Amino acid sequence: MVVLNKIYTKTGDAGETALGNGSRVAKHAMRVCAYGTVDETNATVGLARLHADGQMDAQLAMIQNDLFDLGADLCRPDMEKDAESEYPVLRMTDAQVSRLEDEIDAMTKLVAPLRSFILPGGSPLAAQLHLCRTVSRRAERLAVELATMEAVNPPAVKYLNRLSDWFFQAGRIANDNGKNDVLWVPGANR
Repeated sequence: MVVLNKIYTKTGDAGETALGNGSRVAKHAMRVCAYGTVDETNATVGLARLHADGQMDAQLAMIQNDLFDLGADLCRPDMEKDAESEYPVLRMTDAQVSRLEDEIDAMTKLVAPLRSFILPGGSPLAAQLHLCRTVSRRAERLAVELATMEAVNPPAVKYLNRLSDWFFQAGRIANDNGKNDVLWVPGANR
């Protein structure tokens, strides 16, 4: 096993970075922006986990691992060449999307239907989960934009779409199953 202990490589000093297939692109390329925002989402999940425990923490840990899978998927262009790769290429799967859907459905059974929009806040965990939701929505928008330019694995985009819904429902769970949600009052400060 080769152990690498060099943190800086200097290979990005000219504004380029390597993708998962070894090709080099500008650091501002849409693919890099998409997987970079997935990484940012993962960092917000790490902050949320500081306030989570039990099942919520376990689910967030799974999401963090999935987000690394998703970053690996998005950083690897040319899906049609996956079979030619020297190593197995990691791609998101429909099973990962289904797991999120099952968890969303279980959380939905615990909360009352909404009659108003929710303001991000309430408990510290709920506030962090709403931050996760907004950053994951941005990652989704970038992945969708990338898909208009290049091929993107469809379950990767689906996962991001479900993930923001997951964070929304989890935020409600973190607010005592929605009882402590902070509701929007339209025009309250006119």
